[in-house]
Amino acid sequence: MEQRLFSPQKSRRLSLRLTGAEVLRDGKMQRRSVAIQNGRVTKGPLPEVDLSGYFVLPGIVDLCGLGFQNRMTASDMSMQSALLTSARDAAANGVTTARIAQGWGWEAEHSDPDVARTVLALIEHMRPSSLIDMRAVLLCDTHTTTTRDALLASVRRHGVDLVLFTDLLKRIELGKLDRRPLMEKATSVAAEKRDVPRHLCRLAEAFDLLGTVYGSLDDPDGETRETYSMLGAKLCARPDNRKPAALAKAVGDPVILPASDILRSDQAALTTNLLRSGLCQALMSDHHYGDLVRAVFKIVDDGRMSLPRAWALISQTPAEILRLPDRGHIDYGRRADLVVVHATTKKVEATIADGRIAYLAGGAAQRFLAAGSEAALAAE
Repeated sequence: MEQRLFSPQKSRRLSLRLTGAEVLRDGKMQRRSVAIQNGRVTKGPLPEVDLSGYFVLPGIVDLCGLGFQNRMTASDMSMQSALLTSARDAAANGVTTARIAQGWGWEAEHSDPDVARTVLALIEHMRPSSLIDMRAVLLCDTHTTTTRDALLASVRRHGVDLVLFTDLLKRIELGKLDRRPLMEKATSVAAEKRDVPRHLCRLAEAFDLLGTVYGSLDDPDGETRETYSMLGAKLCARPDNRKPAALAKAVGDPVILPASDILRSDQAALTTNLLRSGLCQALMSDHHYGDLVRAVFKIVDDGRMSLPRAWALISQTPAEILRLPDRGHIDYGRRADLVVVHATTKKVEATIADGRIAYLAGGAAQRFLAAGSEAALAAE
């Protein structure tokens, strides 16, 4: 059956009960129903949709998705088209809460602070009509001391709730990036080096007052992670190797790995080691939203975790990191953010965000549309 993508204007909130599926609830898979009304998980008799042969799982909370930036750098898409496409892609892969990565730095045009401000404003403008709960995660280069006031003003104005520090200059110095294309800019930026520690401290103080979650991206070693942790930047996202991840665990900081690392043969050994050692608390989509579900089921199929534990890497724990208590679980009173996955193919066939259908495909679409006029009209 042809897949369908929806928008809030065309998809009103569902009032129905999902029956027959295996539901992830209270930390285990259970054969029970899930009732949805007014955008929340509820109780009571409602029109039913039989989802026998499916899993009903909490909506995915993605901490950092680079799909928007990839589209902006690889095509001539407008910002609005790239954001709309990213939101649709997220919904089609079970993501109900997405943090769209936007750089704030010096190395490229798309991460220039003026461009970043435009993107933040556009995301805020598009949020009411978005398929999913979509906000920005700022990837803030440490060598941006002259734009601190502008950065904080943007965080306040647009309600940015997640910032990840990244030190591009250090990665160039360590030979992890080619310096030649950035030679002139890197030389100029290096002059800010002595001001960076004070700059980061002031940002940390401001983020604490604002309630903004902050961390770091691409830590190359344990010393770097320790410095960020002492600063208050507790999230360790996409560490380069085991050392920063081990340091993060030692001080109680969450480690977030790209879902693609679970799937890539060249990263499999490191990622397996981190998972077995308890050095990974959550997964992020990084470049491809579809990697989140694929990674979870690979973890399960390889016998490394049960489905409830593995799914928590992309739902419960990210929601806790972002301080979003109304999602990440399926429970009474919480947001009706749900993913319907075929139990055999492991494909996402329906995504429900805030009680609205954001994506519908395959046999699940037939079940919803065959459930009767009330359920069918709710999905139109």
